[in-house]
Amino acid sequence: MRGTGDDAAVVRARGLAVTSVDAVVQDVHFRLGGGGLSPYEVGARALASALSDLAAMGAEPGEAYAVLGIPAAFSQDSAVELVAGMRGVARTAGTSILGGDVVAAPALFVAVTVVGWADAEHELIGRDGARPGDVVGITGELGGAAATLAVAEGRAPGSAAGAPAGEIALRLREGRALAAAGAHAMIDLSDGIATDAAHLGRASGVSVCIDVNALPVHPEAERAAIAAGRPPWWLAATGGEDYELCFCVAPRDRGRAERAVAGVGATAVTWVGEVASGPAGAVLSDERGAVAGIEGYEHRW
Repeated sequence: MRGTGDDAAVVRARGLAVTSVDAVVQDVHFRLGGGGLSPYEVGARALASALSDLAAMGAEPGEAYAVLGIPAAFSQDSAVELVAGMRGVARTAGTSILGGDVVAAPALFVAVTVVGWADAEHELIGRDGARPGDVVGITGELGGAAATLAVAEGRAPGSAAGAPAGEIALRLREGRALAAAGAHAMIDLSDGIATDAAHLGRASGVSVCIDVNALPVHPEAERAAIAAGRPPWWLAATGGEDYELCFCVAPRDRGRAERAVAGVGATAVTWVGEVASGPAGAVLSDERGAVAGIEGYEHRW
């Protein structure tokens, strides 16, 4: 294998390549400083967002390539810090950054391509396999990153220092374990479950029914939501950048999925709904019935 230092990367292929491309642009997807992200966080989240797509497919991470667009006001030290953020995530995920490019740009942007691998098609999973009668599970907790943003932007009381740091907990091993445990469909929650469950439902031609009171809410997200006059589950349902997985399995495979996730990581599965026949998409409900006007994340960090 050859990486940076040559004119092109060289890798040894496996049976199937799984590729995802993500790009983030300053003042569209994130803000720098002043309640926004540090350069380290920009780099870390840019790579994590792409890798999370591999997790949702059940692929094993392989290589990453990045293009950085650097504006004149962005210092060399900041650029080094951004790359350090990407390398930190790469080490944690077992990914190699094998190349890319650096160009001048009017605003900071990071474009990342990641390649994952699988030996056979049955090892991979998509969004389009959910079936009526399936149960819907979530890994980890939701809303931590949204709580950080809400406090930083003054939409919720508190100090940014007291909010969760939006730790990046990629679910690559969990994704592979769930695919092997018989999950029918899966998606990562980078845009919030209000949006991503609807993507899954439309791809599968089913209605994904979510009980918002069952969502695994990060404690800081619950506090921020209540302080802002919202229900405790609000940020968990609408916030993005959680990097958790939403998946559908047959009821008989609930225990199998729980054991699969517990066996590879330090997180757990929460069951939050079921799949039904009906209009393709998602329905989010509380104890009073369907909740209207819930929208997911709009790609702004």
